[in-house]
Amino acid sequence: MRALNGRPTAAELVAAVAEFLEGEVRSATVGAVNFHALVAANALRIVERELLDKTSARPPEALAALGYADEDELAAAIRTGTFDGRDADLLPCLRALVSHRLALAHPGYGDDSSSR
Repeated sequence: MRALNGRPTAAELVAAVAEFLEGEVRSATVGAVNFHALVAANALRIVERELLDKTSARPPEALAALGYADEDELAAAIRTGTFDGRDADLLPCLRALVSHRLALAHPGYGDDSSSR
């Protein structure tokens, strides 16, 4: 997909700011400012991964298999009691949704090679 405004793309801009926070800001600060720079950089890295994620524009297959367009629609059906009780199908769907979120927020968390 071509960026609407050319280069740098939104993901590249977010990555550049995260790199600045991780490098120059963190090396020049201590204490709370240093910690907050780390938190901000981590948040930007999550945004970067979301911008680069090609699957986020479409609902995960497990969600579509239940007949819902997005997580909000499924959550509303569960909340209002209109979910038709396909409990056996719900758990794998929720696992897929959470796995996708974890992959963006904390890459490698669920891998066998990661230490916990």
